[in-house]
Amino acid sequence: MDIKATVTEIIEKHATSDPIKIAEQCGILLSYEALGNILGYFSSYKRVKFIHINNKLNEHSQRFVCAHELGHALLHPKANTSFLKQKTLFSVDRVEVEANAFAVELLLSDEKLQEYSNSNLSIFQIGEIYGIPRELVALKTVSQKG
Repeated sequence: MDIKATVTEIIEKHATSDPIKIAEQCGILLSYEALGNILGYFSSYKRVKFIHINNKLNEHSQRFVCAHELGHALLHPKANTSFLKQKTLFSVDRVEVEANAFAVELLLSDEKLQEYSNSNLSIFQIGEIYGIPRELVALKTVSQKG
C-alpha cells in the first residue's frame, strides 16, 4: 500500500490536510472524551463512524491522534483496531504502522517540509512543530525531486 500516494489523493480531494476537517467531510463523528490512559480509538456502529479522542491531550496531540485514527477509518475501516495507548503508539503491528505513517504524511507534507528548507531545523524538530512524536517522524517519506 502506498500510504503517501493515498494521503496525497485525500488532501487533494478534501483541499486540506487538517485531519479534523477531513473527518468531518467524510461524515466521521469526532468525540472528545475522558479516556484515562487511552489516547484515542476508531469505531463504527450501524455504519456510523466515530473517532474518539482523549480530551485531556493538548491540541497537537489531539490532532495527531485524530490523524492516526482517520488513517484507520480510511485505510482499515473493517479492522478491529485496538485502543491507541501511549505504550502502543509505537507498535510494530502492520495496521498501526500504516495508521502512524498516514498521520505523519498527512500532518507533515512535503510542502510543509519545504517551508523549512532554509532553516537549521531537523526533520524531528519540524515534526515536533506539527505534533508528531519524535519516534514516528522516521515514517515520513520524502519525495526526491529531480
